[in-house]
Amino acid sequence: MSEKDVIKETRPRMEASVDDLRRRLSSVRTGRAVVTLLDPVVVDYYGTPTPLNQMASISVPDPQMLAVQPWDQSQLNAIEKAIRTADLGLNPSNDGKMVRVPIPALTEERRKQLAKQVHEFAEEHRTAIRNIRRDANERLKKMLKDKTISEDNERDGLDEVQKLTNAYIGKVDELAKTKEQEILSV
Repeated sequence: MSEKDVIKETRPRMEASVDDLRRRLSSVRTGRAVVTLLDPVVVDYYGTPTPLNQMASISVPDPQMLAVQPWDQSQLNAIEKAIRTADLGLNPSNDGKMVRVPIPALTEERRKQLAKQVHEFAEEHRTAIRNIRRDANERLKKMLKDKTISEDNERDGLDEVQKLTNAYIGKVDELAKTKEQEILSV
């Protein structure tokens, strides 16, 4: 194993952390209706916790409304209840055929709370990337100690891992900044 192998293994781990942040940020409300807003909703489907998007089609008929069309009509009340209890600040209504979820405008206080939540998500993912960097650096130092790579290769490897870390933390910062602007712009 060489320092290049360590870097090859480090890159996908950092990429996975950035992808996870993208998913987490997509579920943060911005005042506009997006289908990913209901991703955290889990419905009790005949005793089995089931993600809402696996038992209904979710659409955006207008910018302030989500429409949830269950494949099994008998689950309308369970879906409505699950959306209500998902702590998303949404108040769904059931018309007997589908569940409509109006997206209320965000108050200034709620915008600030959401922006703070975005910062927390970003910091968690920056820490995850730094931990991946630490793991890679430790492996490189162990390889040097075991004499499987030279000091030059170790130094090159450490530099490359640091460049990767800077690049991926930059991506995290960019995602967080974009999401924060989305939330705070009226």
